[in-house]
Amino acid sequence: MKTNSDNERLKHAYCDYLRNATGRDEATIDRVMASIARFEASTKSRDFKRFHRKQAMAFKQSLAEALNARTGERLSKSTVLATVRDLRTFFLWLAREPGFRSHIDYGDADYFNLPEKDVAIARARHERNVPSIEQCQRALAAMPADTVHARRDQAVFALALITAARISALASFRLKHIDIAQGFVDQDARSVRTKGAKTFRTYFMPVDDNARQIVENWVSELRTGHLWGPADPLFPKTAMGLDQAGGFAPVGLTREVWASGDRAREIIQGAFVAVGLPKFHPHSIRHALIRHAMSLDLSAEEMKAWSQNLGHTDVLTTFLSYGQVATHRQGELIKAASASRHIGNEFDDRALLEALAARLGGKGSLPDQPARS
Repeated sequence: MKTNSDNERLKHAYCDYLRNATGRDEATIDRVMASIARFEASTKSRDFKRFHRKQAMAFKQSLAEALNARTGERLSKSTVLATVRDLRTFFLWLAREPGFRSHIDYGDADYFNLPEKDVAIARARHERNVPSIEQCQRALAAMPADTVHARRDQAVFALALITAARISALASFRLKHIDIAQGFVDQDARSVRTKGAKTFRTYFMPVDDNARQIVENWVSELRTGHLWGPADPLFPKTAMGLDQAGGFAPVGLTREVWASGDRAREIIQGAFVAVGLPKFHPHSIRHALIRHAMSLDLSAEEMKAWSQNLGHTDVLTTFLSYGQVATHRQGELIKAASASRHIGNEFDDRALLEALAARLGGKGSLPDQPARS
């Protein structure tokens, strides 16, 4: 596709705006630039100053007919929604830039909006494919441990299972971040790639003693076997060298952390596949741990602790984003409630009610809750 030099300068300026004025991360900026490039392809790189609402209408039509290059199917409504929203925001920014105010009207950007029905479909929540704790344990137990690289990979899965750490955080941990004696990792945003640069402590969750032992053994191997110190990576990159046949092969470990979470993601997904399970995404382990917590009949304070362990400031984030009950379990709970006929029991979790009231703006006051009999 032929590039437009004026458009390229504007896109560069918009990247600076997203990065420095709105604080967007690089992944978000890359997605926005991909959306803009898709739009330019539909207009054959026509100058942004010549933007017209008809271009937005034609672009939406082209998205509705576009196919996913990987699956060969139509683009999902959520992908289309994200794309047109990126374009709407971009042209709103352009409309206030010097030299564009007479060319682009704020109202023209609204033509990137989708019909309400399409927005509803895009926002609809679908049941996630989430492993059970038992499936996680099965995958972990089957992982090999005969080489230093295999033991590292095993420890990656094990730490994910007992901390629910996000994949980027896992890949960037150093030995100084883990305390085996006290049973926690410090997700320090100064050196750990946490979501939103949030700093918090995660204690090992009591879901698998074997996983905890694997992590302890790996940390001990690094500290005593390799004599590594606090600044060294918890999950180091593989050192490559020449084998006896003259080909490249793993020869040890480097003192570098992974540049991204790609390798850790491959390890976890591969472990599931190796035992005949679906290729569960590492993030699904977070969902599995919350579902497990919800099955334990925890108090409000205990549930809050699990929530903080995931890095959530608000316990409602845990319930709203991760607390979806699996469809089959939903049916079991409804049938059990009908059978028990405990109709007279009132919900008296005041801490959660107060949190809900705060989320709704503190309107009204909570009634006194009767004590359980």
